[in-house]
Amino acid sequence: MRRVRLLTAVAVGSFAMIGVAGSTPAADLHVLASTALKPLFQKVGPEFEAMSGERLVFSWGASYGNAPDALPVRLRNGEKADLVVMIREALDEQVKQGNVRTETLQDLATSHLGLAVQVGAPRPDIATTEGLRRTLLAAKSVAVSSGVSGDYAVNVLFPKMGIVEQLREKTVMIAAPALVGDALRNGKAQVGLQQMSELLAVSGVQIIGPLPDEVQRVNVIAAAVAAHAQRGEGAVALIRHLQSPQAAQSMEEFGFSPIGSQVVSDGSPATFQRL
Repeated sequence: MRRVRLLTAVAVGSFAMIGVAGSTPAADLHVLASTALKPLFQKVGPEFEAMSGERLVFSWGASYGNAPDALPVRLRNGEKADLVVMIREALDEQVKQGNVRTETLQDLATSHLGLAVQVGAPRPDIATTEGLRRTLLAAKSVAVSSGVSGDYAVNVLFPKMGIVEQLREKTVMIAAPALVGDALRNGKAQVGLQQMSELLAVSGVQIIGPLPDEVQRVNVIAAAVAAHAQRGEGAVALIRHLQSPQAAQSMEEFGFSPIGSQVVSDGSPATFQRL
């Protein structure tokens, strides 16, 4: 009888401990991320939260620039961050500045520049560079973003195709966080150029597809744990989740091409793992 009472007491105590643990509020994991990733994280974020018990807190911004909400500015101002996810070239600069941990840097996916038009408009042929050139010249207005894709379009793509002067007066610059797709849907532009992931984020537009390889701009999306992260282990766990087969399916759905998993660490030998 004494043994039964003892086992009962242990069982009750265990359930009490489980109840206390279950009532513990989720820890906040702060993520600074490129605005282009917002639709993706809106899907994979809740999946990770349910699996890990973490609560994701996002701050969105451009990978480049001096706008108050740009990710480099946020990092320079010491904004609270555990994980940083942005274009690889921009993240490499943050490595040099000591704002993220070099040993945690991971490539996650690639993103391609695409073209979209208003719903109901004829589908242009952009399978070749000449087809793309004709499409842009025929459009009454061409929307581009104020971010890296728009900078590429205006300063590289248009000069390369010899159409700078023809497009100068009809190029519509869309300031982030607004999307090019919004300008198409609202009738502010006939044709739009932006990363495929951002075009897919707007319903009510007709996406034609990625630009031809000869004039394509491929961005690598990468992640790294912030130098002063308070939730380093949680940040590493989120990187691992972003490299999982489950997340890979979501990436493809939102216009990204996932990159295979690699080795990731939060900087300490104990957590150095192969994903």
